[in-house]
Amino acid sequence: MSVETSKETPPARARRRIRVPQPRWILLVVVLGLFASILLVNGLVTGEFTQDGAAESTSETGEVPDAALTGGPIIQTDGTTTTTVTVPDNKIVLTFDDGPSPEYTPEILEVLDKYDVPGVFFQIGSEISRYPSIAKQVKDAGHEIGIHTFTHPEMSTKSQWRRDVEMSETQFALAGAANVSSVIFRPPYSSTVAALDNPTWSVMAEMGEKGYLTVVNDLDSRDWEPDTTTQDIIDAVLPDDDAGAILLFHDGGGDRSKTATALESVIPYLKNEGYSFTTITALTGMSTVNPKATTDERVYGLGIVGAVQVAQKITDWFATLLLVLGVLMILRLLLMLGLARRHARRFRKKDSAGWGPPYTEPVTVLVPAYNEKEMIADTLGSLVRSTHPIKIIVIDDGSTDGTADIAESLGHRNVTVIRQPNGGKSAALNNGIAHAGTDVVVMMDGDTVFEPETVALLVQPFADTGIGAVAGNAKVANRTGMIPIWQHIEYVVGFSIDRRAYDIMHCMATVPGAIGAFRREALEQVNGLSEDTLAEDTDLTIAIIRAGWRVVYEDRSRAWTEAPSTMAQLWKQRYRWSYGTMQAMWKHRRALFERGPGGKFGRRGLLNLALFQTLMPLLSPLIDVFLVYGLIFLDPLLTLAAWLGVLLLQLLSTMYAFRLDKESMRPLWRMPLQQFVYRQLMYLVLIQSMLSAIRGIRLGWQKLRRTGGLNALIGQQLPTGDGPRPS
Repeated sequence: MSVETSKETPPARARRRIRVPQPRWILLVVVLGLFASILLVNGLVTGEFTQDGAAESTSETGEVPDAALTGGPIIQTDGTTTTTVTVPDNKIVLTFDDGPSPEYTPEILEVLDKYDVPGVFFQIGSEISRYPSIAKQVKDAGHEIGIHTFTHPEMSTKSQWRRDVEMSETQFALAGAANVSSVIFRPPYSSTVAALDNPTWSVMAEMGEKGYLTVVNDLDSRDWEPDTTTQDIIDAVLPDDDAGAILLFHDGGGDRSKTATALESVIPYLKNEGYSFTTITALTGMSTVNPKATTDERVYGLGIVGAVQVAQKITDWFATLLLVLGVLMILRLLLMLGLARRHARRFRKKDSAGWGPPYTEPVTVLVPAYNEKEMIADTLGSLVRSTHPIKIIVIDDGSTDGTADIAESLGHRNVTVIRQPNGGKSAALNNGIAHAGTDVVVMMDGDTVFEPETVALLVQPFADTGIGAVAGNAKVANRTGMIPIWQHIEYVVGFSIDRRAYDIMHCMATVPGAIGAFRREALEQVNGLSEDTLAEDTDLTIAIIRAGWRVVYEDRSRAWTEAPSTMAQLWKQRYRWSYGTMQAMWKHRRALFERGPGGKFGRRGLLNLALFQTLMPLLSPLIDVFLVYGLIFLDPLLTLAAWLGVLLLQLLSTMYAFRLDKESMRPLWRMPLQQFVYRQLMYLVLIQSMLSAIRGIRLGWQKLRRTGGLNALIGQQLPTGDGPRPS
C-alpha cells in the first residue's frame, strides 16, 4: 500500500458546509392559507344546492296569522301586524328563481323583450357574484330583482347569524353587480300560501321586521322537474276563471332549457285571453323595489364580486392545470414503465460481454472520504474482493477522525491513500482522477459497499467506445425503521424504472456518487468535477452528455449505501440534492437550444427535471388542499375515487419496479404512510430549495473560488511511486 500527501491540491480552506436555512414556514403557511381561502370562497359560491320545488305544509300552523293563510302571495308583516296583496283578475306576474344563469337568463330576457312584458327575478347572491354582468343585464332591461339568499339554504333550519349573512351578502353582491338593493324576498323552497307552516313563517316574520316584503307564488310551472315537458309547463301556469296569479319559473339551478320555449307559448296565450303582465312595484303601489345602493353597499359589493371572480378564475385555472398535469403524469408513468420494460428485456438477453468484447482492463476506484471511520474498513474490504482488476485510491479530505490512518492500517496492497487539506468532494475526486493511471475511473462514497461483481459489471459498457459514463444501482443497506424503508422504496423506483427509461431515451441526468464509472477521456474533456453546484454528480453527468458522450445504466452492478435514519439527516441530504439539482439545471439551461446529444438531453432530461421533479412537487401541497376542497364542495366519492386511483397506479408501478429489481414486496405496505409523511417532507425540502435557488440566481451561483479543475492537476508533474508529492 502506498501513501501520498498532495500539496499541490486546491488551497486548504474550511470544508464547504451546507447551511440549511430555516424553512420559510410563515411564507408557506401564508401561501397555503391564501389558496385554501380562495378555494373556500369558490366552494361557497359554487357548491351545488338543491333546486326549488313545491313544498307542502309539514308542521303546525298555529303561529301563522290567518291573514297570511287566507291572503295573497305578497306578504307584509312586522311581527305583529300582517297584510297581504292578492293579484287582481286578468293580471299576471312572471317570476324567475335561482338565477342569474349565463345560459338560460339571456334566453328568457330575449323572450320577455320580444313580447314587451316585465319579469321579477329572485336571484341567488353566489350566482350574482359569479355572473355580475347577467344580473346587471336584468336590471338594465327594466326588470325587478329580488333576494333569494346567498347559497340557497333552508332558512328555517339555520341560525340567526347565518340568516343575516345570507341576506346581507346577497344585498352586497347585488349592489356590486347592478348598483341597486332590493326590498323583496322569496325564501328558498317556498311555494304557495297553502304551504305556510310555523318554521317558514318564522323566517318571513323575521324578514318582515327587517323591511322585506315576502313574495311567494300562486302557480308553479314545475319546470324544475326533470321529466316535465314543455306542454306540462304550459298547462301548470294557466289560471282558471280569469284569476290573477304570480307564476313561478326558474332561470337557474339546473336544466332550464324548456322554460324559454314554454314562455314563447304561455305569454301569447295569456295575452289572447285578455291578461296583462305587471310587477310587484305596481301591485303594491311602491315607487320601486330596487332602490339605488348606497356608496358603502356599492364598495363592499364590488369587493365581494371581485373576490368571487378572482377565486373562480384561480380555481378554474388550477383545476385545468391539475387535469393537464394529471394526464401528463399518467402518460409519463406509462411511458416510463414501457421504456423500463424494454430496457429490462433488452439487457436480459446480454451477457457480460454484450456491449462488445469483454472489458478486462484494470480500472481505478476512487473513494473520497471525510470522517468515515465507521465505514471505511468495510468499504475497502468489499473492494479488495472485486473480481475485476482494480486500483483503489482513497482521498482523505482533511478528516479529523483518523479515517486515513484506518485505511493505511488495513494493509491492502492495491490501496493508495492520499491526504489533502479539506477542499470538498469535487476537489478530492479531481485529485484522485489526476492520480488515476487507467482509462476508466469508478467513483463511490466512503460509506458504500460494493459486491464482488459490482465493478466488473459496471465497466463492461466501456467496451462501446461511445460510452462516457455508467450509472450503477444504489441500494439502501439499512432497512430498519420507517424512514430508511421509505427511502428504500424511493430508491428502487428511481433506479429500476426511471434510470432504465432515461438510458433508453439518452437523457440520464445523474450518475450517482455512490456508484458510477467514467471514461477518463470524458472527464478530461469536461475538466473534471466542478464546484459550481452542490450536486457535483448531476453537473458532471450533464456536462459529459453535452460533450457528446452517452451515459447508460447497468442495473446488475449494485452498491449498498447507508440512508439517513432521522428526519434531520434526511432533510439536510435532500436539501443539498434538490438545491444542487436546480443549480445544475440553471447552469446547463442552454442545452435546451443545442443540437446533437446536448440538445436531446435538454429537451428531454431538463424538461423532465423541470416539470416532473420541480414544478409538480412544488404544486403538490396545493393539490392536497384541492383534494380537501373536492371532498367538501365537489362530489366526495368521485374525488376520493380519483385520489385512490392515482395511489393504486403508483402502487402497481412500484410493485413492477420491485419485481424488476428482484426485491421483496413486503415493505410496500408502508406506502400509504409514505404518502402522508415522507412525501410531505419532500415537498417542504423542495419548496425550501426553490426559495434558496431563487435567491441564488439573484445573488449569482458562480461565486465559489475556481482552482483550475482537473486539467490543472493533470498538468502538474505527478509522482509515479510511493511517497509524498514534491512541493
